[in-house]
Amino acid sequence: MTNIDATTSNTIKLSTTRKLGENGPEVTSPGLGGMSLSGVYGAVGDDDGVRVIHAYLDAGGTLIDTGDFYGAGHNEMLIARALRDRSRDDAVLSVKFGALLTPVGLPSGFDARPEAVKSSLTYSLQRLGTDHVDIYRPARLDPQVPIEETVGAVKELVEAGYVRHVGLSEVGSATIRRAAAVTPISDLQIEYSVLSRDIETNGILDTCRELGIGITAYSVLGRGLIGGSGKVDGSLGFMPRFQGDNLDHNRSLVASLQQIADEKCATLAQLAIAWVAARGEHIVPVIGSRRVSQVESMIGSNAVTLDEADLARIDAAVPAGAVRGDRYPTQFMDQLDAN
Repeated sequence: MTNIDATTSNTIKLSTTRKLGENGPEVTSPGLGGMSLSGVYGAVGDDDGVRVIHAYLDAGGTLIDTGDFYGAGHNEMLIARALRDRSRDDAVLSVKFGALLTPVGLPSGFDARPEAVKSSLTYSLQRLGTDHVDIYRPARLDPQVPIEETVGAVKELVEAGYVRHVGLSEVGSATIRRAAAVTPISDLQIEYSVLSRDIETNGILDTCRELGIGITAYSVLGRGLIGGSGKVDGSLGFMPRFQGDNLDHNRSLVASLQQIADEKCATLAQLAIAWVAARGEHIVPVIGSRRVSQVESMIGSNAVTLDEADLARIDAAVPAGAVRGDRYPTQFMDQLDAN
């Protein structure tokens, strides 16, 4: 048996599908995250970015996740270019809105007022070159705007045909319940990985199960802690998990999974993706990829099967709460409704 990597996984098609909650769309799993194609973790040429998106679509992938603030609109325009010679129905486009940026690209708050929601969508539709988005979600909770008003505005866009489904991102159980009382919610996008398991203990996972809401899990690879190069540059150095003794401890946690990955003929990244997928049929991992080989590898994760004994071994190697350091710096953690 050989590793399911770039040399073997290109023969595997992405045929695994999951429904995002009781009211959401059916999508392929894993989904493709677009953020890393817009300079967050280093420059990626647009031609290379299009090749990454095409590799995912050509393998049968459908779910593409983006945000109107990724590269200040660049990511949406890149996706539009990649879809130009494809059927719009080939992709399920999930779009986040509301994050504000300064001219140099730094975050400067959130705006989820109803009038801002509708204006943001207008620009996204233009950049994406489409007449609708499949899932539209606020990137964070705007502390100045009741969630009922924000999702109420998205609901109006659903009724007008510009949006197909309403999603949420990084909000806690109380907010999820309030939003779901206004309109059906397809899925919650939130960080979830073998290193980030807060949703298992703070009630969010149980709330989503109870209400029939799917979960699209991001940072499944711990921003490169799992299966990455190990290089810490300016884009990661300010993250608590990548600082000082925290980094050494967290790397040792990840290394403890290597034997399990080897036994499964998988890479560490594939094991981590398979672990998230195994946590529930309503959970879809979303993986950011900068290279075609990474797309091929993430598709290969579907060939990794984990039974209860495997999951128990992984839990023993990396217990919930074992990671050191918050997932964001303090100023950003303070902005989260789900922390």
